[in-house]
Amino acid sequence: MFRRILIANRGEIACRVARTCRDMGVETVAVHSDVDAGAAHVAACDLAVSLGGATPAESYLRGDAIIEAALATGAEAIHPGYGFLSENPDFVDAVEKAGLVFIGPSADAIRAMGLKDAAKELMEKAGVPVVPGYHGADQDDAVLANAADEIGYPVLIKAVAGGGGKGMRLVDDASGFAAGLASARSEAKGAFGNDAVLVEKFVSKPRHIEVQVFGDGSDAVHLYERDCSLQRRHQKVIEEAPAPGMTPEMRAAMGAAAVEAAKAIGYKGAGTVEFIVDGSDGLRVDGFWFMEMNTRLQVEHPVTEAVTGVDLVAWQLRVAAGEGLPSAQDDIPLHGHAYEARLYAEDVPAGFLPATGTLSHLVFPQGVRADSGVRAGDTISPFYDPMIAKVIVAGETRDVALAKLRAGLRGTQVSGTVTNLAFLQALADHEGFAAGDVDTGLIGRDLDALVAVPDPSAEVMALAAIGALGLDHGSDFEGFALWTPLVREVVLGEHTARVSVQGAGQFEVSVGATVVSVERDDGWRVDGAKSVADVILTDGVVSVFAQTAYHFDLIDPLARDASAGGDASLIEAPMPGLVRAVSVTAGAEVAKGDALVVLEAMKMEHALVAARDGVVAEVLVTEGAQVEAGAALIRLEDA
Repeated sequence: MFRRILIANRGEIACRVARTCRDMGVETVAVHSDVDAGAAHVAACDLAVSLGGATPAESYLRGDAIIEAALATGAEAIHPGYGFLSENPDFVDAVEKAGLVFIGPSADAIRAMGLKDAAKELMEKAGVPVVPGYHGADQDDAVLANAADEIGYPVLIKAVAGGGGKGMRLVDDASGFAAGLASARSEAKGAFGNDAVLVEKFVSKPRHIEVQVFGDGSDAVHLYERDCSLQRRHQKVIEEAPAPGMTPEMRAAMGAAAVEAAKAIGYKGAGTVEFIVDGSDGLRVDGFWFMEMNTRLQVEHPVTEAVTGVDLVAWQLRVAAGEGLPSAQDDIPLHGHAYEARLYAEDVPAGFLPATGTLSHLVFPQGVRADSGVRAGDTISPFYDPMIAKVIVAGETRDVALAKLRAGLRGTQVSGTVTNLAFLQALADHEGFAAGDVDTGLIGRDLDALVAVPDPSAEVMALAAIGALGLDHGSDFEGFALWTPLVREVVLGEHTARVSVQGAGQFEVSVGATVVSVERDDGWRVDGAKSVADVILTDGVVSVFAQTAYHFDLIDPLARDASAGGDASLIEAPMPGLVRAVSVTAGAEVAKGDALVVLEAMKMEHALVAARDGVVAEVLVTEGAQVEAGAALIRLEDA
């Protein structure tokens, strides 16, 4: 076994790898950018080396600097985590050339699966079913359009070198093919430096089911399947294992196909074979097709660990150190059910825009596994993925595990940035999801209901007002002035509440026409009923964590801007990011909804559109510029 390894990653996966290494007695070396110098993954490791810079290109993508750090600290091997350099075969070659061990597959195996078109040809030869499509080298627009016609609409255009939904576009009919192709190529070129695409048949009620495989370079086993069908914009949201509705015959067929895929490339380490499954008429052995293979550990690997009892990182280290497969296929158990929900800093009502901010409060309840790379006080940076944590639960049955997921999400508390927590809670409560009737279109079909923001109740408003005045922990008269009525008005965002002291630990809170009685003893009673809500006040924001989390900005009534409400004539950056494209010039006429600027932030492209008809008066930004949140980009005027 290794004495010391370097973890070439950051965030929750670096913390995750460090945890297993600590359990195995293996020392760890962290690498970090300048902005990550105080990050959780640095604290989790025994040694740390600075890579400098802030962006991934300046830090975590610098393979030469990472190898130098490993050699300088006496590390014997490098664990890549996922993302960044984890599927870069040139990096693997460089690691091995330096006399170090890469904890993962060979460079040849990564290359074999790195390009989707070549991978599909390889899988066809290995007898693995593949989705009908065009994977040819001729990238002429007309050739691709003709291929789409032959396959039959709807089709998916996918970046050959892609992943994570980048460079992927769904096209419903021939009229939209040219625009979809141009958009997919543009995003693929920016994300991967390769604008080649393939075209595939789009399955009408698709399920995304993947199989965890593990190889030692000559043999391979599978550790059953995960269902990752709950997605938005091709990004996974909640994963579960095993897949609902899975039959023994289907599991055996998918597992065997995944193992054949791994053996075909002499796979070593942990990998995932992803299948697209036709869920329109149950799960059938003739209704699944190879989609791609991820030659690394997956974000959702904890649900597999929960139902098998296997520590996949420990297996990675053991096989990389020269051991054979730790278990035979028949010795790998499958017990119970598990879920993973991805908690992100993102503005859901604004279209799931990634967000930044300092986490003033972060608490996870007992009974959940929370894999996180941040702590209270840490900042969500604009330079990296905005994931806060993965909330993981397991139970004896799917229903029990789902009940634990709902409780775990209700008990999760985050302040300091907007999050998708309420969206995850709504998704966990979705009737179709509870029944196991899942497919990749579920979120899109019910998006309006899933992103609806519930109005705060009078109880929530009353507790927020109490917390805003510090009465939840201080004197009954804190915030009140001598010789004045014991009444204070509190402005909570768009809401106003009046708090009056009725006696020791007794208050009345008026919210509009509703009057709420609040008493404090060993907890809170609202209108005589015990409340289990938590109230947190941090940095001018009061948060009430009840069945849903509510956050209110504290506003000084004298400082409110009478002109608030936004200016439809000014297009501003909703987040820090890189200006990828400017689609208009001064003097151009635009209509409401026209794309004006493409902003890249946190690994995704976002089109900023005109809020009204008009003429471009000024273009205030150039392509390639790095802008801050709120920066003015385009100004419109009346036609």
